Amino acid sequence: MIANFLKKIGHIEINIFLTSFCILFFELICIRWIPAYVFHFGFFSNYILLASFLGIGIGILIGENKNNLIKINFHSIVLVIVSIIIFSQLEVNLNSNDILHYATENQALKIENFISLPIIFILITCAFIQLSRPLGFLLPKLPPLNAYAIDILGSMIGIITFFVLSYYSLPPIIWFSILFIATSFTFKKTNIIPNFFVIFLTLAIIFISGKSSSYDTYWSPYYKVTGLAHSNEYSINVNNIPHQAIKPYDKKESLYHKVYEIFSQNKFNNVLIIGAGTGSDIAIALHYGVKHIDAVEIDPVIYNIGKRLHPDHPYQDRRVNVHINDGRAFLQTNQSKYDLIIFALPDSLTLLTSFSNLRLESFLLTLESLKKAHESLTNKGILVLYNYYRKDWFIYKLASMLQLISGEKPYVTTYGSWGRAAVFMSGPLLNTLNPQLNIPYSENNKPQIQTNLYGAYKPIVGQGRMTGNVNQPLATDDWPFIYMRAPTIPIVYIITLGTLMLGAFFFIKKCSPKDVLKKFNWHFFFLGSAFMMLETRSLVSFSLLFGSTWIVNSLVFFSILFSVLLAILVNLKFKTIPIKFIYCLLFVFLIINYFMPTHMFLAIPIPLLRYVACSTLFFMPIFLANIVFSHSFKNAEAANIAFASNMLGAMVGGGFEYLALAFGYQSLLLIVIIFYILAIFIKNSMLEKSLIHNK
Repeated sequence: MIANFLKKIGHIEINIFLTSFCILFFELICIRWIPAYVFHFGFFSNYILLASFLGIGIGILIGENKNNLIKINFHSIVLVIVSIIIFSQLEVNLNSNDILHYATENQALKIENFISLPIIFILITCAFIQLSRPLGFLLPKLPPLNAYAIDILGSMIGIITFFVLSYYSLPPIIWFSILFIATSFTFKKTNIIPNFFVIFLTLAIIFISGKSSSYDTYWSPYYKVTGLAHSNEYSINVNNIPHQAIKPYDKKESLYHKVYEIFSQNKFNNVLIIGAGTGSDIAIALHYGVKHIDAVEIDPVIYNIGKRLHPDHPYQDRRVNVHINDGRAFLQTNQSKYDLIIFALPDSLTLLTSFSNLRLESFLLTLESLKKAHESLTNKGILVLYNYYRKDWFIYKLASMLQLISGEKPYVTTYGSWGRAAVFMSGPLLNTLNPQLNIPYSENNKPQIQTNLYGAYKPIVGQGRMTGNVNQPLATDDWPFIYMRAPTIPIVYIITLGTLMLGAFFFIKKCSPKDVLKKFNWHFFFLGSAFMMLETRSLVSFSLLFGSTWIVNSLVFFSILFSVLLAILVNLKFKTIPIKFIYCLLFVFLIINYFMPTHMFLAIPIPLLRYVACSTLFFMPIFLANIVFSHSFKNAEAANIAFASNMLGAMVGGGFEYLALAFGYQSLLLIVIIFYILAIFIKNSMLEKSLIHNK
């Protein structure tokens, strides 16, 4: 079947393929490149996804129609985006009492901070409108499922291409060059010279911006990493946020040395360090005589920088085993017992996927993860967490979680100066704690402790056994929002989402032809909304079960597209499909997914068996949902309008994803079920009207 299909490829098929490739490839560029310059987009990259869906939907609705607001071509819009982001140095500094974002919170907000989000949103939307317009007149020229299959193939090649670029850490100049080469084949050959000049100017700006600074610049699979040598140390920023400083072990802050200072008589033989970074935590552990270290770091670029530049050369030590992996995934699959487990400043400063509001470390800092860490300790082991937590409520929240899973109050040391740092200690080794230290946490009556000779001085604010409030909302695998005080949708999200939705309504109303809007297909709209939320939940679930690495996310997203392609082939192969039975089966799997918590699969000890079980449970609804969509799309009267309606529905579904902030990710499945019921109801209503009209 596939061989016969490939034989029929012609000019229309190639253009659909290239356009779909460019759409997905440009989407991935925006998600990776924009947060490198407007760093708070690293926490809100799903807004980029919403803008792309909006633009794709409108672009397909417009098609060849010339009576719309968007007159400027795609390459010129990209030039405007690149110029504004690089030269204007916009920032999105969003302060909220409900959720903690890493920011220079005490800086005065510039006026452009309040308009940068809508500016970028509008520009991205306009770019995708122009990029996707060819689909508006190409899709109706082929049988719907044939056109859809080619669209999916183009998207899959786009993912593979960006995967290769990420694997080799290639810079943005390569990304944009590939994009412009591909788009040059999709647009009409008019104004070639001006268009070439715009492309050349855009690439020149990108190239110069990467070479003009005194920083060393690297592009990891997660973000832009910049390094600068000064004053006998090497500072590392990620997406323009200060992240790490490479310096000798005896120059690191005293909080790094705290556990070795308090338990100076204890020898740690087997140690696990999660968030090993450039190696400072390893160097300190080696200094104190640790015999073996498992060092886990998620970012291969940061690891390589540390391996090359750290003055103590910790990664070259034979006692160190390096694991480039997600910390939670390593905890789940590793069977070793440790005398000491350190969560070493695991703040990734970026989202694990553009489909969700989770950071890379979110599943590392949940009750289930901390419980697993405790279970990985020896009978004289200790779990240590340290970071610049910045907020008192955050410190007490972590203390509550440790108290709940261990049954004992953790020993906490808090520090003043910058960042409100803290060190948490929890585990059996606390039973040997010095009686002078084994007192309730206090910030007024500080016990005298011998100060270690090593470590940069930081003033101690308080220390002792901290009493948490275990009745407050704590981060779990279903609600893994450790940086939120309580389940809610922060007002900052409500305002920005409301503004973006109003903007979306304006775009659709003003840009789309009126005769096309009258044919808008609400059945496909709700199918798109439901599938977007189902896809989000599946990506999050696989990140929990198999790690939040970029490789896992890329493979899962590729697998989802492959299941779409498989569903298309099923609909092409079988002329009659019992669609009512497929809908029933879909609802059965959605209900099973809802009542079977994801973390239950973590108890399956064999990774392959866990993968098979998870794939069956999570991918079966996606496969069935795609059979439903493909079946409807096969019979669509206007493939372009149906596809556009689906994309706009996906944008709305992306907005509903924020409900997880208040109700958890399992709750999204209830919304998915409601949306599919609405899709069925609308389809039956449309069918009934069609029958009446025919009579």
